[in-house]
Amino acid sequence: MYILNMKNSKFLIDTLGKLLEQGIISSKDLTSELFNILKSKRDEIVFKMKIVSKDEFDVLSKRVENLENKIKKLETKKKTKRAKES
Repeated sequence: MYILNMKNSKFLIDTLGKLLEQGIISSKDLTSELFNILKSKRDEIVFKMKIVSKDEFDVLSKRVENLENKIKKLETKKKTKRAKES
């Protein structure tokens, strides 16, 4: 278990180093890159576990992505509504 955690930590540190080398300095860019990396790792782990078939996994991933987009839109609407009320 410890070796697995070390591998994951090394991967994360190497990835962060590469991002900094490429000039991604903005915290927003860094945050989005980290989320993308973590999502891809999550997807990779779930796929390796063979919990669902590849087709089912693709469909479910697309549904989750659509729901995340809807949540972001609702959050931005909520923020703009609060700003207008102030």
